[in-house]
Amino acid sequence: MTHRVFTIGFTRKSLEQFVTLLQEAGVDAVIDIRLRNNSQLAGFAKQDDLAFILKSFGISYEHRPELAPTAEILDTYRKDKQWDGYVAKFGPLMAERRAETYGADILQRYDAPCLLCSEHTANQCHRRLVAEYWAEHVPGLEIIHL
Repeated sequence: MTHRVFTIGFTRKSLEQFVTLLQEAGVDAVIDIRLRNNSQLAGFAKQDDLAFILKSFGISYEHRPELAPTAEILDTYRKDKQWDGYVAKFGPLMAERRAETYGADILQRYDAPCLLCSEHTANQCHRRLVAEYWAEHVPGLEIIHL
């Protein structure tokens, strides 16, 4: 059986664009993997607001901070902007936390889950790293960045 995982960032998207992308992709669950998801800067993507909005569109919502970087890794990256250093620390963290078990659970419960973070693109975002980590453990996992 082929599995798919989507990823999306909410930055630079209106609520309408965000929901339309999810609906057109057939996403059935948004898996929020942000460490801090209650910032005023998050706008419509604040945890409680986002859960309410998604529910009204028939999309499940889960906050899974165990798939987020530690505060130290995140804060260091925000200061030094060294992506290679971030990746070098985040990969072992995913292994230590056995992130593949969370992936297996999520992929079993949902047909089209979508990893959520704030970055506009997946290029330098941990949502891509999580999806790629899962793909190493789930044969044939297709990753689609929205």
